[in-house]
Amino acid sequence: MNNLTYWLLLALCIAVEAWGVAIGNRDIALVGVIAGVGVAAVARLLYRADHGEGGEEA
Repeated sequence: MNNLTYWLLLALCIAVEAWGVAIGNRDIALVGVIAGVGVAAVARLLYRADHGEGGEEA
């Protein structure tokens, strides 16, 4: 995942969360938070898969 995709997806999640807060719907805000955490987790997993972990044995 490149940086542009990562930041656009996070911005979308933040926008969904803010929209949920603005209209007073906690479920929508929670979806935004969970999606944001998911984007960060997937980006981290992809980074680790591309660069390998430091503790791997050859």
